[in-house]
Amino acid sequence: MKINILTLGLFLSVNALMAQQEILVSQYMFNGLFINPAYAGTHSYAEATALYRAQWSGFDGAPTTQTFGIDGPIANEIMGLGLTVLNDKVGDTRQTEIFANWSYHLLLNASGTNRLSFGLRAGFSDYAAMLTETRVFDDGDPVFTQNVNNELVPKFGAGIYFYSERWYAGISVPTIYAADKNIRFNINEVSDRYFQPHTYLTAGYVYRISEDLQIKPSFLIRYLENTPVQADINCNLLIKNTFWIGASYRTGDAIIGLLEYNIGTDLRIGYAYDFTTTELSNYSSGSHELMLSFKFAKGQVKTKSPRYF
Repeated sequence: MKINILTLGLFLSVNALMAQQEILVSQYMFNGLFINPAYAGTHSYAEATALYRAQWSGFDGAPTTQTFGIDGPIANEIMGLGLTVLNDKVGDTRQTEIFANWSYHLLLNASGTNRLSFGLRAGFSDYAAMLTETRVFDDGDPVFTQNVNNELVPKFGAGIYFYSERWYAGISVPTIYAADKNIRFNINEVSDRYFQPHTYLTAGYVYRISEDLQIKPSFLIRYLENTPVQADINCNLLIKNTFWIGASYRTGDAIIGLLEYNIGTDLRIGYAYDFTTTELSNYSSGSHELMLSFKFAKGQVKTKSPRYF
């Protein structure tokens, strides 16, 4: 049993390293800045969001993720600025990223309720891999004889975001290009690119059922070359403009429960729990995710549009 668990752990660590190069979070629908730079400045006030995710709880070397993002409008809400900081640890590897985000918003109608936003992001990733500390079965493998320390990788990404009071749709590639030629994990790697572009397609709509109840179905599709397409299908209920409760299904991976509560007019807290549907459920109790968000409004904003992430 111990040998099987070690084998599974090494297999998952390597595959997570190669496939999960962009962060994976379940509460993306409550702050889209982490997956789309065009989201910056799409509300009338600045907002800061912090998130912590512990994936595959109870599994040695499982991914943990910490994120912080802040954004707001400038130039009479025609443009937006944002900053994102991310730290992601998988097994013996660590990746810290800092990005500046900029967006430009075009009015699509006279009232300004329908807008099209173009976004750019630029920053860098600080990458490290403690390969000499990795537990391996065959000693002497040259891949694991030296560590990768503080490799700075410049990165650039872009996105497009359509939005109105009740709906949104966006497409983004958070890392279109990464100057990563010095990073290698696989000794047989012949490509000059280690980080691969991930494409995100997302959309959602808010239906008003009554004065106290609104429903928001949404989806997120992730595409990465040479891997299966993955989709998150979500449905959230907003009760009295204060309490969100919802669920998501991530294809081939998990069923997710979502909760969010607005504390006063400026502070909100969210929690997500991933029920693993794969064979990992035999070794892990699931994934936990905690989010805290604060908005900086010039005046009191009793509610914000439920269309917003």
